[in-house]
Amino acid sequence: NRGWFVGAASKADNADWRHAIYATSWKKTGTRFPMVWDIEATQVNAFDVTNRYSGKGSGENVEDDVFVRVRDGGKRIEVQAELLDAKYEVLASRKTKAGRADLNDIAGFNCNPNTPLWLQLIQGEKVKQIPLRRAKAGEVTLDLQWADLPDASAIAGSQLAAVTAWLAAPSKVRPDTLPGDWAKGALSKADAKKALDLIWKDHRKRLAKERKTEDEARSIQLGDKKLRYLEKVFGDAPEGGRSLWISMHGGGGAPARVNDGQWKNQIKLYQPKEGIYVAPRAPTDTWNLWHQSHIDGLFDRMIENYVVTRGVNPNRVYLMGYSAGGDGVYQLAPRMADRWAAASMMAGHPNDAKPDNLRNLPFGLFMGGKDSAYNRNKVAEKWKGLLADLRKADPKGYEHMVRIYPEMGHWMKLKDAESLPWMAKFDRNPWPKKIIWRQANGITSRFYWLQIPEKHLAKGQRITAGVDGQSIAIEAENTPRLVVRLSDQLVDLDKPVTISVNGQEKFSGTVKRSAREIIKSLDQRADPASAATASVTLKL
Repeated sequence: NRGWFVGAASKADNADWRHAIYATSWKKTGTRFPMVWDIEATQVNAFDVTNRYSGKGSGENVEDDVFVRVRDGGKRIEVQAELLDAKYEVLASRKTKAGRADLNDIAGFNCNPNTPLWLQLIQGEKVKQIPLRRAKAGEVTLDLQWADLPDASAIAGSQLAAVTAWLAAPSKVRPDTLPGDWAKGALSKADAKKALDLIWKDHRKRLAKERKTEDEARSIQLGDKKLRYLEKVFGDAPEGGRSLWISMHGGGGAPARVNDGQWKNQIKLYQPKEGIYVAPRAPTDTWNLWHQSHIDGLFDRMIENYVVTRGVNPNRVYLMGYSAGGDGVYQLAPRMADRWAAASMMAGHPNDAKPDNLRNLPFGLFMGGKDSAYNRNKVAEKWKGLLADLRKADPKGYEHMVRIYPEMGHWMKLKDAESLPWMAKFDRNPWPKKIIWRQANGITSRFYWLQIPEKHLAKGQRITAGVDGQSIAIEAENTPRLVVRLSDQLVDLDKPVTISVNGQEKFSGTVKRSAREIIKSLDQRADPASAATASVTLKL
């Protein structure tokens, strides 16, 4: 434990052999190794290494808190390690140890928290760098593989090389994003894919560690709201990752024991051929228990947890719900349409929900023809017509399946289970060529490849956006600012892009791919399939 060496051991004093630190040696050194069980013995030779740990006589700073080891494969190697400030001025220089040197003799530096620094490693004519920025005090040891670090000369011209060097810094000392100079190099389409893979691998590993407790507890707490859930696993995991089925229980507007019973019944209702089937317990017992604003964040978090800890494919996440859970599907399917591969509503009521945002989301509607409470059956017939009209006007969108069983009341005797194989046919497309985005209850800031800055969000905003080759046409209402998130899955970023809003050209030119954009996307949402590699911010 290095803390012992710079803590208790730093108080050692070789003025008295009883308070000194010795290392045994095969050499005849003239110094004996004191053995408390045989205090007179002289046969074991030693070196007095007290000063190495106390800092006396060696000039070493006992407050060093970042320690550096460099390896080539499994062997330690000697390099010149230099700590640089933000202007690349050398603050301190140390040599890393190799060969038979004491394993605890590690090159150390004192690094102030929240100070941008660089660690430069030199061996002959080879120079390598990683950025450092410690978020808080505390010791950290960097075990660096020489071969994994790109040359400093490559970093200036290649963002992929910069990403590799940035990720080489352990998360405890790594800046939140790429340093400015490192984000100026080129990033080709192929390099962008590699950069996304590298950044996602690191991001997923870190999140999986952070979210492990939530996953094991089957419980998520955000603010004062807690989401508990039950799960069952079906079938073998396919290549590309498992599917996830979120199934919302009925009840609502009832005592907790009633809703608890509905929850425990929901986990028994459906059996997908493959996937993790999850029945969450609504955080409240209100009538609108599944479409209050806190649900979006809790579901986002749950999806992320399953992606990073259980290997769920983010393009195969499905939503369903019965009765009050069906109310939730009517609301959450449109406003979170970019999360789902497909959604099915069973025996619910839409309240004020509208189907506009379902353009790219296959939507199933299942209702008993005799389910007349709150006019659920009549409203289902109305939605059947709305979906048919939307499909007719836009044949490439609004995929849907409607079943109204004439003989059934509120309980459909699991006839609605036919929705599962229908939904399983679909994968989410995170980069559709056309988007309809209407803000209603549960305002969201990001929808597919569009984003509205938080301070410009408002209920009633409506955006229609389409891509035709390299041209993006947007119609927007009540939206002062808009971010267009880009990827080579949407347009060819090697070619110029034109963006028009309400008939006026707002941007024309090439858009540079950016590793910073990838990092920002994954920080917003742990969803590599929807991560942008570039963006354009428009003032409308």
